Amino acid sequence: MKNRLLLLLSTILFFSTPCHGQTIPTVFVSIPPQKFFIDSIAGGNVQVQIMVNPGANPITYEPKPSQMIALSRSIAYFSIGVPFEQAWLDRIRGVNSHMNLIPTDKGIKKRKMTAQHGADGPGTDPHIWLSPRLVKVQALTIKDALIKLIPEKQSVFEKNYRTFLLQIDQLEQEIGASLLGQADKKFLVFHPSWGYFARDFGLTQVAIEIEGKEPKPAQLTAIIKECQQAGIRIIFAQPQFSQRSARTIAKAIRGQVILIDPLGENWLQNMRDVANKLQELTE
Repeated sequence: MKNRLLLLLSTILFFSTPCHGQTIPTVFVSIPPQKFFIDSIAGGNVQVQIMVNPGANPITYEPKPSQMIALSRSIAYFSIGVPFEQAWLDRIRGVNSHMNLIPTDKGIKKRKMTAQHGADGPGTDPHIWLSPRLVKVQALTIKDALIKLIPEKQSVFEKNYRTFLLQIDQLEQEIGASLLGQADKKFLVFHPSWGYFARDFGLTQVAIEIEGKEPKPAQLTAIIKECQQAGIRIIFAQPQFSQRSARTIAKAIRGQVILIDPLGENWLQNMRDVANKLQELTE
């Protein structure tokens, strides 16, 4: 492992000489929705690369050597607070000491993960990109950081930022109207990604996963009973996690499993799609 790390660092140093032909600076983000946010505000003035690509799990992800090499030329890293950052951000900064680190979760008070089915809460919820209200906070941080990085494009960033806020406002109105009258309605998910979304729109998520693990038999029984009492017939799962427990519960309650992806890159469309599926659930 030590030899592999030394080889990787040597390769990075070899490839990290300045590239004078590059005109569009590169920035990195942790997850696909962040690329959408930055693209919306930057308007093509930066090239955005994603660490955790679609289908990968941001809890267990490890960067590839090619990504570490690309990071050595990046002008900024926009973090968001997902678990893999805790283990990797220091090492990422180690390959490029001149790279700006911008925490886009700055100024956001994170909710606690709700304890369910006899489990202790595992800490704070990192899924802040699934709340339109909190994405507005992140957008401001992104816009201000881009202006500092490329000050000559300030007017472009300001204009695109205002347009993006209007798009989020419209999204909030659409989702609020589609879920009108569904206050406190419960929906079942495998991984508890949707707590901020539920809070924004007056819903309640019930999670199958217990502290990042498949539920034990007694916990599974409690979940099935809760679903039966609440009349839940649809379970939302996501492609990054096992669907075994979700399908077991679906069979017991004579329901179905529907995939929704909290890491979809086209954030606006993905949020609309999820809201439409929730509307079908609550009708």
